[in-house]
Amino acid sequence: MSKKILVLDDNRDILDIVNEVLSYENFEVRTTSTSTNILQMARDYSPDLMILDYLLSDGNGGEICKQIKADKTLSHIPVIIFSAYINRNVDYPSFGCEAVIPKPFDLNELVDQVNNLIAQN
Repeated sequence: MSKKILVLDDNRDILDIVNEVLSYENFEVRTTSTSTNILQMARDYSPDLMILDYLLSDGNGGEICKQIKADKTLSHIPVIIFSAYINRNVDYPSFGCEAVIPKPFDLNELVDQVNNLIAQN
């Protein structure tokens, strides 16, 4: 059975690339460009891993990660945060994420991080 990944990014091009790469790696991928109802989407989809963009047009991936980790039905899900703002003194671990990948990102690094986190979970 394929492992499921839920990806939130407001950039459609990034969603398309991540979807293509992870689908090629035999993951079942669901993407969304809006943070509206993301927690309910996660509950309904039951992903094995979530990838969140840090800076969204309608929210903040760090704050969404905190909500995921505070929710007893979702807190076990590993979270990767994508960010183009790595050097802006943001304390990413304080959000509870398991990994941070800087944008632009290397596709091999993304696949490696996803495989490592899913294997640990």
